[in-house]
Amino acid sequence: MKYITAILFVFTTLNLHAQSYNGKGDQKFQVGINLQNHANSINVTYDKGIGPNISIGLSSAYALGLSDDLDADFGDRFDLKARFNAHLGNIINLSSKFDMYPGLHLGLKNFGGHLGARYFFSDGLGVFSEFTVPFAKYDDNLTTAEKLHNQFTVSLGMSFNL
Repeated sequence: MKYITAILFVFTTLNLHAQSYNGKGDQKFQVGINLQNHANSINVTYDKGIGPNISIGLSSAYALGLSDDLDADFGDRFDLKARFNAHLGNIINLSSKFDMYPGLHLGLKNFGGHLGARYFFSDGLGVFSEFTVPFAKYDDNLTTAEKLHNQFTVSLGMSFNL
């Protein structure tokens, strides 16, 4: 019983000061996995707040777990994107620990959008999830390898305040 009480106390204490988005100057780093067809990718993002509800940043992914029938070189496996996010947590009166952010991105493979959410357990540590979809691909006749970063993806991982 003492063990359970101690764990509950630690998580309660960690939750007291968690902030999901603090506005201008806020910095977030995220690392996670992209779940998609034909591969899974490691995904990293960096976002910096430039206004009360706006951030810009970079996102990069590299496909690691390719399906057996796919042969992809480095150029097909790697993607880099510039991001723009609109943070809605305080606009729609969500908890200060939770943030929802739609956004747009322009990358090496396409122009697209994403919808993400973050939940922070403490000032420095949280979890995130993002759904990403391409709006405009740079080529209409893509090979299976070129489709790696030109499809709907779901990202899950850890989020860190910097």
